Amino acid sequence: MASHDPLVPVEDYDYEALPPNFTLLENCLAGAFAGIMEHSVMYPVDLLKTRLQVLKPAEGGLYTGMQQAFWRIGRVEGYRSMWRGVSSVIVGAGPAHALYFATFEAVKHAMGGNNAGYHPLAQGAGGAAATVISDAFMNPFDVIKQRMQVHGSTYRGILDCTRTVYRNEGFKAFFVSYPTTLSMTVPFTGLQFAAYGSISQFINPTRQYNPTLHGLAGGLAGGFAAALTTPLDVIKTLLQTRGMSRDPELRHAKGMLAAARIIKREHGYGGFFRGLRPRVVTAVPSSAICWASYELAKNYFIRNHENDPL
Repeated sequence: MASHDPLVPVEDYDYEALPPNFTLLENCLAGAFAGIMEHSVMYPVDLLKTRLQVLKPAEGGLYTGMQQAFWRIGRVEGYRSMWRGVSSVIVGAGPAHALYFATFEAVKHAMGGNNAGYHPLAQGAGGAAATVISDAFMNPFDVIKQRMQVHGSTYRGILDCTRTVYRNEGFKAFFVSYPTTLSMTVPFTGLQFAAYGSISQFINPTRQYNPTLHGLAGGLAGGFAAALTTPLDVIKTLLQTRGMSRDPELRHAKGMLAAARIIKREHGYGGFFRGLRPRVVTAVPSSAICWASYELAKNYFIRNHENDPL
């Protein structure tokens, strides 16, 4: 098969449909690359979101908004503190996203998503299945990350945080938020993947590799899904940081409903949207980076296969 310009339609297979000799390893590598890029670049904004969502933080850790939190953290703790816990994300995001995109492509293909035409159900189902698998792996790393992000955190690194949490709260502390995480990420991912497919179909109907359009579609889809699932993200943050709370009730909150009642009592219904702005600000560029990186890696492997026998 002769080489071609990536923006010119391919006659033998649609770009969105992986070629027959596209391996699981290549798919995993593409996903891992996308995950590390997404989480590491936008990490400081994610830290701001966590700080805004934590209820009754340690003295000096109460913030009124994203901009105030940014300047206060920089002045009091130094701007380097905005990267505390990033190593946990880097260690976990690669394997988690490898599982994520490998599962997505497998389920999408099984449901006919690689056939000619538009298949939003296959996109959404693939995304929902992918998040169940990847979140099981990523949840402990996310707990460690948020414990290190909160104001007053004294953990020296991810190993110190892991040992301390396990010693004080047991193994279940790393998974107490998993049901809540799934209740948020399954609809988030389903919405994001379905929206990505719909937006891509509209702005890139030829379905050929175009990094600008992939990034634009990914950013819009991510922001849309993030805004709708913010209340569940607030509950997840409370459960993942409960062991550091000064409130005894918060420290023993056992699930979604208990956490939701505490949020409602402390801040009313508006409490469920704390951190909305930094969550969307994080989701738009991080989703754009994730999708653009994934499509870049996928296109690289596809182009390498163009001269391989099918």
